[in-house]
Amino acid sequence: MTARAVHRLHPATRDDIGDLITQRPLPGRLVDQIDPFLFLNHHGPQTYPPNNRGLPFGPHPHRGFETVTFILEGMLAHRDNAGHESVIHAGGVQWMTAGRGIVHAEVSPREFLERGGPIEILQLWVNLPSRLKMSEPAYTGLQRADIPALPVDEGKVTLNLIAGEWEGRNGPVRSLTGVFMSTLEMRAGGRIRFGGLEGRNVFLYVARGVVQVGNHADLVSPMHLVELDETGDTVEIHASQAASSQDCVVVFGHAEPIREPVVSHGPFVMTTREEIAQAISDYQAGRFGSALG
Repeated sequence: MTARAVHRLHPATRDDIGDLITQRPLPGRLVDQIDPFLFLNHHGPQTYPPNNRGLPFGPHPHRGFETVTFILEGMLAHRDNAGHESVIHAGGVQWMTAGRGIVHAEVSPREFLERGGPIEILQLWVNLPSRLKMSEPAYTGLQRADIPALPVDEGKVTLNLIAGEWEGRNGPVRSLTGVFMSTLEMRAGGRIRFGGLEGRNVFLYVARGVVQVGNHADLVSPMHLVELDETGDTVEIHASQAASSQDCVVVFGHAEPIREPVVSHGPFVMTTREEIAQAISDYQAGRFGSALG
């Protein structure tokens, strides 16, 4: 087995959306995508006051990819025109397949609008190959209790298994493309090693705390995306001993690269400009289904 080397670290860039603090590591100045992982927004952490306006993501369309939303703190209400509706709390995850087209809203529930409180949310976009871009839309909302929390390294690491397989256990999401997705909660000194990565691209984002990846000399601080070389079949992550003041939270996933053109326009991700034009036309003509009120 050979370890993947760190190619480059990518810091998140501040790009607020209204009064919502937002950092974005992907795409970045030196990286467009880590195929099939296209986009990551890190909202917060921040605290909203009572009687706030909540999150600004009212009804909007998507086509051609999947969204994975991690609620680290606070709560998030989802509603879409395929009939799915839920309120997911801290530790939970939303996995939505936009496929051929969906209109959804991601907003703060009434309780949060009235009381306020802390909020921190990550949203990751995962591409679909051309053969699956027009799949039927789907949605899975998972609370923390729905996600297997697997102890590693004598309990110093917890692997929250969202999709894929880990040591005989399977995550509750069945990815259309075999994506492995997890979050890691790591106490100081905790270690975890992933194998079987040959031919797959790795997504590794440090949301909180400080970690070391493999033998890379530089520690990885919060709000950094780790880009790894494509060769090698293992990755080891080690929570810094200096992280005792704050546990580490890492998003770790891997998937086979799609290796197809990516053409995006706002909320649509397709493989050609003609498909983008068709997506816009279909949405404007109401072919994504009924509007959300």
